[in-house]
This record gives sequence, structure tokens and C-alpha cells, in this order.
Amino acid sequence: MSMKFCCIYSIGFISILLLITGISLVLAEVFQNVLYSRIEKEIVLRNGTEAFEAWENPPPPVYMQFYFFNLTNPLEVLDGDRPAVVEIGPYTYREYRPMEDIAFMENGTKVSAVNTKTYIFEANMSIGLESDLMRTVNIPALTVMEKFKDHSIIANIIMAYMKSNDIGLFSTHTVGELLWGYEDGLLKTLKLFQPDLDDVFGLFYKTNATNDGEYVFLTGQQGYRDFAKVEQWKGQSSLPWWSTDECNMINGTNGASFHPVITKNETLYMFSSDLCRSLFATFEEEVSVRGLPGYRFVPPSRVFASPTVNPDNAGFCVPPGNCLSSGLLNVSVCKQGAPIIMSSPHFYQADEKYINGVFGMYPNKERHQTTIDVNPLTGVILQAAKRLQVNVFVEKISTFSQTGNVRTVVFPVLFLNESVVIDEESAKKVQAVVTLGNVVVNVPFMLIGLGILLGAIFMVLMCRQQVPKSTPAERQPLLGSS
Repeated sequence: MSMKFCCIYSIGFISILLLITGISLVLAEVFQNVLYSRIEKEIVLRNGTEAFEAWENPPPPVYMQFYFFNLTNPLEVLDGDRPAVVEIGPYTYREYRPMEDIAFMENGTKVSAVNTKTYIFEANMSIGLESDLMRTVNIPALTVMEKFKDHSIIANIIMAYMKSNDIGLFSTHTVGELLWGYEDGLLKTLKLFQPDLDDVFGLFYKTNATNDGEYVFLTGQQGYRDFAKVEQWKGQSSLPWWSTDECNMINGTNGASFHPVITKNETLYMFSSDLCRSLFATFEEEVSVRGLPGYRFVPPSRVFASPTVNPDNAGFCVPPGNCLSSGLLNVSVCKQGAPIIMSSPHFYQADEKYINGVFGMYPNKERHQTTIDVNPLTGVILQAAKRLQVNVFVEKISTFSQTGNVRTVVFPVLFLNESVVIDEESAKKVQAVVTLGNVVVNVPFMLIGLGILLGAIFMVLMCRQQVPKSTPAERQPLLGSS
């Protein structure tokens, strides 16, 4: 009998012990910290690691889609009417972006590389062919007119040449020419007087099968938050174009990788050579991609807000004080003087005046917002869509009759959607890590559950021991009681 009671009380003791241990482990986050520590040490840019292989040659397919804005009323625009455009696209390219010329530095804490990008046209994923014609702003001519508008003699000579060669404010070229380059007649003539001038123009000229310069990345060896962080670009640790040190900072990764163990209250920083600046994204919502849990981060409106809304952006006004309204970024300083202005597609989150300035703008969050869905445990990108619009600043230039009576407008030329979704093989690898992490993190809860179960068994056994048993005399009927 004493042995039986000993076993029962042992069950009760073990139950209490498991409950205390489990609750203590949950409160102290012991298993979670062990898991995070292991992942933080393993996700490093080092030869032989899966993180390095995925960084060196990303396995998920990346697609670049271009949507053009075809101008339908060029004569009316020259008379002062609002431009009317029609969106045509996508023209889709498969993008290959391996890291090349990789060299480790400073005992493996840094790595240098160039990110060569190659674009292959995908006709079956496109609305048309690269030979399709598009009418848009004549960017080379507009750039030349802006450059010489205050030099009357030179301006008159250029204007006469443009008239004799029927060069106007608008031109028609194929999709392939607008993207990858064509020989421009005006630039070719000017090259006779300025030999170092490039007479080929294309919005993405010299970006196919080339790189945007050498990067130096931190490997994450000295701290997991430094994983794939850009330390230098083109040999410089800051940018030369903007008017404040803050705006010239190179922050975060190149947007293709992020550190592990990401929380919802974090801010993800990225450097974009396309935008000639760094930007950031904040948590918006939880998502699921291929069954994997993810956090969606998006650039908030204050990233491209005017200085009156976000004073930190005053440094992006070049020259100082020459500020655009919210939603736009003037990048002419880093685009060889071309009057290029970047925004979100269809002026999403931009000042209403830009949307109303062009007929055919229909901003939509789902189609035009830049999004990054990242697995919070591993930092792996599950899905992303980088969406940018290339615009041109157009205004009447009195010294050039080619501008007619055009109204001042930010004219949309095209927008791009660079997107990626994690492939099945990579998803399986992330799923294995996530599953293992769930098991490890839930060990304390398993202990608590086992403790509750043993506690229930203990209570049942104790109740059974306390039930009174009737004696034989009590069970016999009373005789002669009547």
C-alpha cells in the first residue's frame, strides 16, 4: 500500500516539476534564444554555407516587367493640353543576377563582388515584341534643350538643326530601342564638338550583361545584423550627389538578402543604385508564401515625402531648396543631367497634382506598391516586387520652339516591376528550418502539457484512493428491525 501511494505522489511531484520547468523556460525564452543563436551563427557569407550559395547565385527566377505609357495626343500637348497616355505591357525579361569577382577580405568579415545582371526577353510572358513602337518624350532632345536653354547663341544653332531634321519634343521608337539603346541623331552631331559624349541613348543602356559597380558587403561574421550589409559601393562609403550627409549614407543590404531573426518592429534598410539613394521599409502585415510564414515590409509614404512632411528628405532637393512635392525623387544629378524623376507607378502615394496632371494615371496599392515578404526566422525573401516609375520633367523652354506651349508636367515614360517568388526547392529548405524551429521553440510548451496531463492523472488517482469502501456488515440487511 505504501508503494502505491509513493508512486502516486511521485506522479504529482513530477507534474509540478514539469510545470515549473516549462513555465520558467517559456518566460526565459531559453529554447528560442538557443535556436536564434544557432541560426545567427550559421547564416554567414562564408564558402560552403547555403546562405553563401543562395547569395552568390540566387536560385528563384527573377522577372523584370516593363509597362510603357504611350502618348496619344502629342499635338494637343504642344498646344497646352493635358497629356493622355495609355499603359501598354508587360514586356517581360528573365533576369539573371549572379555575384561575380568575389573576394573575401579582412579575415572573412567582408566580401567584395560585382552583381552582373543579364536580361533575356520572354515573349510568352509579354504582351508584344521588342519591335513594338512607343511614342514618348524625346529624352535626349529635352536633355540637350535643358542644358543649353540659357545659352542663346548655342540654343539657336541647336534649334535650327532640330527643325531641319524634324526633331521634336516627342519621338517614336521601339521597345528594344527605348530600353537598351539607339543611336540618336542630335547626340551624334553634338559628339563632333564634344568627343566624349555618348551618342547612344536608352533608359537602361549599358545595364544588360553588365554590373553597376563593385560592392563591399559585410559577411555577418561579427554580428548577424551585418549579414549582406553594403559597406561600400564603387569604392566609396557614401554617395556624392545629395546635399546632406544623412541623404548620402549607404544603408542596409542591396535588397536581395536580409539578416535572420527579423521582428515586426524592425526597419529594413536597402541601398538602390537605380534610385541613387538608400531607403527603408517597415512591417505591414503577416503573409504566407508557399505555406511559409512571412512578414510583409513596404516603404512607407514618408520615404518619398516632401521635406515639409519629412524634414529628413531636405537633402534630396538638388539644388538645395529646389524640392518636388511628395512621392517624387529628382535623380538628374546621377543620370548625367537627364531630367529624370522617379516615383511609384501611376504616382502611387504621390501628390494628387501629379496624378491629375496626366490623363491615364490610376494608382492602385496592390499593383503599384513595392513589397518585400521575408521569412522572419531565416531572413530569406519569400516574395518581392520592386516597382518604380521613370518620369521626365517637361516644361516650356522659350529658347526652343520645339516645346511649343507645353504645360509644366512630370511626364510618365514607363514603370517596371522586378519580382521574385521563392522556388519549391528553396521553400523546402526553409520549411525544414521553420519546422525544426517550431519543434525547438515548443519544447517548453510540451513540458507544460505533459505536466498538466500527469497532474490530471495524479488527481484521478488521489480521488480513487479517497472513496470510502463499505464493510460486510453494512452490506447485510438488518433483521428484526420492524
